[in-house]
Order: sequence, then C-alpha cells, then structure tokens
Amino acid sequence: MNSNPDIAVQPLTVPTPNAGAADAGTSRGSSSDSAPSSGEPTATAQSPSSPFPSRSIPVALSPRLYNRDLAPTQRSGRSWSAYSIFTLWANDVHSLGNYAFAIGLFALGLGGWQVLGALGFGAALLFGLLTLSGFMGQKTGVPFPVMSRISFGIHGAQIPALIRGGVAIAWFGIQTYLASVVLRVLLVALAPSLKPLDQGDILGLSPLGWIAFVALWIVQVIIVSYGMEMIRKYEAFAGPIILATMLALAIWMFGRAGFSIAWHTNTSLTGPAMWGHIFGGGALWVSIYGTFVLNFCDFTRAAKSKKSIVKGNFWGIPINMLLFGAVSVVLAGAQFKIDGRIITSPSDVVQAIPNTFLLACASLALLVLTVAVNLMANFVAPTYALTNLFPKRLNFRKAALVSAVIGLVILPWNLYNNPAVIVYFLGGLGALLGPLFGVIMADYWLVRRGRVNVRELYTEEPTGEYHYRRGVNPRAIAALVPAAAVALAIAFVPALNVLSEFAWFFGAGLGAIAYWLIADRRRQFHDADGEAIAVPVVH
Repeated sequence: MNSNPDIAVQPLTVPTPNAGAADAGTSRGSSSDSAPSSGEPTATAQSPSSPFPSRSIPVALSPRLYNRDLAPTQRSGRSWSAYSIFTLWANDVHSLGNYAFAIGLFALGLGGWQVLGALGFGAALLFGLLTLSGFMGQKTGVPFPVMSRISFGIHGAQIPALIRGGVAIAWFGIQTYLASVVLRVLLVALAPSLKPLDQGDILGLSPLGWIAFVALWIVQVIIVSYGMEMIRKYEAFAGPIILATMLALAIWMFGRAGFSIAWHTNTSLTGPAMWGHIFGGGALWVSIYGTFVLNFCDFTRAAKSKKSIVKGNFWGIPINMLLFGAVSVVLAGAQFKIDGRIITSPSDVVQAIPNTFLLACASLALLVLTVAVNLMANFVAPTYALTNLFPKRLNFRKAALVSAVIGLVILPWNLYNNPAVIVYFLGGLGALLGPLFGVIMADYWLVRRGRVNVRELYTEEPTGEYHYRRGVNPRAIAALVPAAAVALAIAFVPALNVLSEFAWFFGAGLGAIAYWLIADRRRQFHDADGEAIAVPVVH
C-alpha cells in the first residue's frame, strides 16, 4: 500500500459534526526532526466544523514535507497575544525606511493632513488584508511555505516560499549593513581613537565597518537561534523603546521649532495632483507590506485566538500608523520651519542632538529598532523557506544560520550601492509578491472558503488533497504567470510608469481573478485540523 520507505502511514479520522468538540489528538511524535514513525498510536484530527462524514483515511507523513519546525502548532500553549502582535507592528512601522517614505510624501508637496490621509488610506486596507492573512495562520497553525501548499501543491509551494525568502534574505544583509553604519558612526563619536580603523577597504568595508557589521550579524543570529519565542520576546522588549524614542524625538523637535511646525513645503500640491499622490502614496504603503501580507501566518500560527489578531492589528496598524504619520509630519515640518531643510529620516534628527549621552541613547534605540525590523521582516521568511526546501537536513536554527551566512557572503553593501541590482533583481522579485498573494488568497477564501485538511499538507501520496499533478497545481501556475507578467511590465516598462504606484494591486487583483476563473470547483474540500501531528509552540 505504501511504496515509499521514507513515509510512515497513519490513520486520520475526520469526524462528523456530532463527534464532539474535545481535541482527541494532542500527542506529538518523536523529538527528532523527522516525521513520526509508523509505530505511533492512532491520532484523531479534530475539526468540529467539518461537514463531512466520519471516516478513516490513511495519511502518509513524508519527511520531505514534515519536520518539527514545519509542523502545525498545538492550540494549547500558543503564546502570541494581542500585545505580541501590536509590538510586532510597533517595531516594523517605525522603521527608518518607512520614515524616509512618509517624509518623502511631505517633500513631494503633500501637506501634513494629506500625508496622514495617504497613510490612513493604506492602513485601512492593510488592516483588512493582514487580518485575513493572520486568520489563516491562526486556524491552521502552519508557516507560510506550508500554507502555500494549499494552493500551489506540496511541491509547487517552493515557488512562493523561495520568492518571498529570496527578497528577504537580500534585504536582511542590506538592513544589517545600514544598521552597522549607525553603529560605526556611534563608535567613532564615543571613541574618536577608533577613527583610524574606519579607513581602508576590505571587500568594500573598512575594518571598523566589518567589526560593526559582524557584531550586529552575530546578535541577530543568536536571537533567531532560540526560535520564534525569542523573537516574540525581543519584539515585546523593543516595541516600547521605539515608541518612546520616536515620541521623544518628535517632542524635542516640536520644542526646537517654537511649538509649531510648517504644515507643508513651498511647493504644496493641490487638485488632481494632490489626490493622485494621496491615493498613490496609500497604494505604495500597502506595497511596502506586500511581503508581510504573504507570510504573516509565520507569526499568527502561534496566536492565541482570532480576537488577539484583530485587537493586535487594530492597535498596531491603523492606530499605530497614524501615530507614525504624526511623528513623521512633526519631524519634517519642524525641521522645515527651523531652516527650510527637509530631513530624510529620524537619523538626521539624532545627529543634531547636542548631548553626547542622549545622542548615544537615541542611536542605540535606532539599532534596537533596526534589529527588531530585520528579524521579523527579513530573517523569519528565508529561514522557513530553507527549512521547507531541506526539511530532513535543516531545522529552524540551522536554516537561520544558513540564511545569515548567505546574507553575509553576498556582501550586501555592494548590492545596496548598485542601483541596477536593487531595481531589477529585488524590484523584480518584489513585483511577484502581489500575484502570489492574489492566487493564495483567492484559493483559500473564495474557492475553498477556508476549508483546509491540515494533515494532508504533509503527505506525498498521489491521492492526497494537495498532490494535484505531481505535487504542483497547474491552475495556480497558470493564474500566476500572466498576473506576474503584467506586474513586471508595470514595474519596468517606462510607458506604464503612471501605474507603477498601483503595481501590487494590479498583480494581486489579476492573480486572484485569474485563479477564481480557472479553479477546479469540482474538487471536494475537507476541513480537518492538524492537532494529531502538531507540536508545542515552544519546542
């Protein structure tokens, strides 16, 4: 019955609606990283909402698809509360790159209220998109590469996982480099005797530059090596620090400007141009989070409840983003009133702090911020992608180390200083995120209406629900390709530049519509959880 010696067959029972609500399968497998052995007791996958009759289905857990880090999380013991999710956004929203974006809207000619309008428009959309994405992780308990198997197939899921991971791994190195620049400047300011070390060139960095980069690299590797629970704790620690620092900078600048600010520059926009930039800015704000709307389930798979996601997202996205917008407007407007200059990020403000001790504290806060953003946005995704690619050889810790090494050996400062690499390679990969999101969301919410047989995400049996055709869903690929082509054309063809701000929406919309039109609705969609093969959140 089972020709693959690497696969252990176990029965799966899908209960009827009258089967009772108690979870019957909370036991987990061996402590090793491979799939449970065939000698384990029979487990029950409980799904109280399943409309299907009770039956026993032999399910083969494949070690090419399952290990303890890819396995679904047990519902009991999930640790991500509303506060955990809020601090996730408290860190990421207040990143230096985001401040540069918001202040850039001010520089383009939008007034303070118009900047807030653009960010508010984007935040309202993001709240809905990220809540839907978060619900998927909370229900299934699986990370993004496994979630992608639902629509793309057990092997086709490598496509979205590697695209998302490829974007993140390059930005991990780049963000670590940018943080090392702040650390390098801080070290020279505190110890001028280090200045000679900041001269010379070794593969593009000075000796002090290498020291700063490697030090931050090691800190991040250590944090990630302790798993997602340590990342949650670090984000919870960093969130209040970041909020307090940014509010303090805004209040200090407000006082320097005489407790009033310039609400717009000398070239303020009006009429259609103003509205175009407001909606375009809001659309770009959503595009910036095109990575997160894909793999938010990496975090919400450990969420305590849907209520935690909604509450955390509400305070962390619309409320926090409006606070972020207000800080951006105050920093930019205050500086413009003082000397007519438009800053590029809060780091410009920090450099103007006259007190060395306070300057050092603010700089350290920016480093804490950058590490927090890098961990959640650029480290988790490639780690899961590599684990999914080599589940028999890599667990979360080993994959994190491999990701970090790749982020180091690509010499990311050279990538950052090469506009062609940023625009064509990273920009091209980024343009594919919208179509991926459209296909995955259309399949989950519109076609199968949230019905997922979690355990079958880990079997290579030809009769498995997500085997499709040799492990790949050709309909998902057929929907992805034309949507991706349009998204890439909008991103790179000069004649379509007028649409570039809305490229993510075109890609996501076309991907969703195409999949909706060609999806196979004759298939039966079973709803069964993965408690029988689940592992504790902390393991």
